[in-house]
Amino acid sequence: MILSSTVTAQVRVSKLVIKTNQSYDLGQSDILVADTLVMMDSSRLILNKLKPENFIRVKVAAIGNHCVIDGKGIDGQPGRNGKPGITPIGPCLDGTAGRDGTKGLDGTAGINLFLYLERVSLKGVLTIDISGGNGGRGGNGGNGGGGSPGTLHCNGGNGSNGGNAGQGGNGANGGVLTLTSKKTQLLRDMLGTKILVNNNGGAAGLSGKAGYHGGAGLGPSRKNGKDGSPGLDSISGVTGIKGSVKIEAN
Repeated sequence: MILSSTVTAQVRVSKLVIKTNQSYDLGQSDILVADTLVMMDSSRLILNKLKPENFIRVKVAAIGNHCVIDGKGIDGQPGRNGKPGITPIGPCLDGTAGRDGTKGLDGTAGINLFLYLERVSLKGVLTIDISGGNGGRGGNGGNGGGGSPGTLHCNGGNGSNGGNAGQGGNGANGGVLTLTSKKTQLLRDMLGTKILVNNNGGAAGLSGKAGYHGGAGLGPSRKNGKDGSPGLDSISGVTGIKGSVKIEAN
């Protein structure tokens, strides 16, 4: 059912049929040209998410229900948690500090999709998801190590500081959908009813939690060490900006 050739990142298809509950991934290509595209119920067309822009040009499209064109940005990975400090075993020794958490990674932007449909038949709802990826959560700061107990000859060790919290990653911007057709009014009528577009910005990643301070080592006759300080709190990332939808006549 599929005859394709790839030239300079293009996929040319005489007829592409994506069966029920199946997916078709553009892979390394960012351009799909098809005489006929058939998406059966609950099928999915996955865009190339490594390219900021993708292009789909179809002469005849027959779309079933609950179908998805997936150009959603990739969510950022969470930051690493800081390693906790060490409470020493020997007497009268200070604990070591907890390590800082690292920043969560930013999400990637939703794909800017240029979609040309010469003729389209929609049985149900087609969802075009070009929303931005969410920011990753910041890593937690490691807890500070406690001081070890004192003796008659020395004070208890000091507790150490907790690690600082990692900042949350930023949510990415939603993509821009450009719909092009000779029948622009038909597409306008379908938007919001049979064609649903999700181009929201990605959610901001939350900050991590600051590490707790290490406790003072206790000594005889109140020869205690000192408590460490807790780590510093951080901030969440920034929410991405919603994309837009354009309809152009051809």
